[in-house]
Amino acid sequence: MNKSEDVTSQRKKEHLELSLKADVSFKTKTNGFDQYEFIHNAATDVELDKISFETKFFKKKINYPFIISCMTGGTEEAENINAQLAIAAEDLKIPIGVGSQRQALENKNYKNSYNIIRKNAKSVPVLGNLGAAELVKLKSSDPIKMLIELIEADAFVIHLNPLQELLQPEGNPYFKGFLKSLKKLIKEIEIPVIVKEIGMGISKDVAKRMLEVGVKGIDVAGAGGTSWAAIEMLRNKSTTNDYFWDWGLPTSFCLRENSKLKKNYKFILIGSGGINSAVDAAKAFALGADYVASARTILKELDTSGVDGVKNLIIGWFETIRKIMFLTGSKSLKELRKNKIMRRELLY
Repeated sequence: MNKSEDVTSQRKKEHLELSLKADVSFKTKTNGFDQYEFIHNAATDVELDKISFETKFFKKKINYPFIISCMTGGTEEAENINAQLAIAAEDLKIPIGVGSQRQALENKNYKNSYNIIRKNAKSVPVLGNLGAAELVKLKSSDPIKMLIELIEADAFVIHLNPLQELLQPEGNPYFKGFLKSLKKLIKEIEIPVIVKEIGMGISKDVAKRMLEVGVKGIDVAGAGGTSWAAIEMLRNKSTTNDYFWDWGLPTSFCLRENSKLKKNYKFILIGSGGINSAVDAAKAFALGADYVASARTILKELDTSGVDGVKNLIIGWFETIRKIMFLTGSKSLKELRKNKIMRRELLY
């Protein structure tokens, strides 16, 4: 194993440890959902037991519009985590993403940490994943086709992480030519491409540029959940750039703005970044999300309560969302997206 391979796997291990054990949340900035309230419908005629969350994720049927977000891979620890998360995803019939597959491009040592997801989640959508900085370095799409085949991916995520690359000691803050590389990739692979941030948010302008080259999904991954700037600062044992700990656009803002693009573009909008409760998820739907996704909250639940804990958490969230839909007179998530939420200041 060469030095770069050691660095990649070790970094992934450190990311996992910090995500589980350290306080890496945003300090002052929230996901923005606290600024909204649902509009109570005292004359609701919704029948609770007729609310269904079944839908499709691209071509596959799923039971809940919830994605176990891209987390890990490329280490021994990741194999066990991904194995358990995949079992939960298969049992719940929901999509699941893998962490960055960069390590799988470097060597074959931990390929099982990735393909264990498809082994344990045979029927649900699985999302591949690679960073934009890695994409621009590739001379052809063949390496990504290999990553797709490794996990039999139904969609492929390209993640945007300029701040993380900037703060990472071994980072590569070089994205020149990204749009050109992205457009080429979309033309050369047969599955949909989703672009996601990792916790600093995607603005409407950036999303529009992604959609114009053929992206089929936008995962806003806004500020308010895990701060990857914080994770890199803690790895560096440095707070000299402490200002960047809270850098980013709140998830609520990203969803509200990006949902406006649906008038002119056909794409799926994923709300992630601080989706830490059923109420967060419900507000994300009300602000335009087609699906919600969560990573660190799910990882911590797995760590403390195992597969059953993860399943019970997600099922419990949607039971609460069902009650919110009842109280807002929303027979479907489509109806929940139609003027069922308002800014708090307008209430007083």
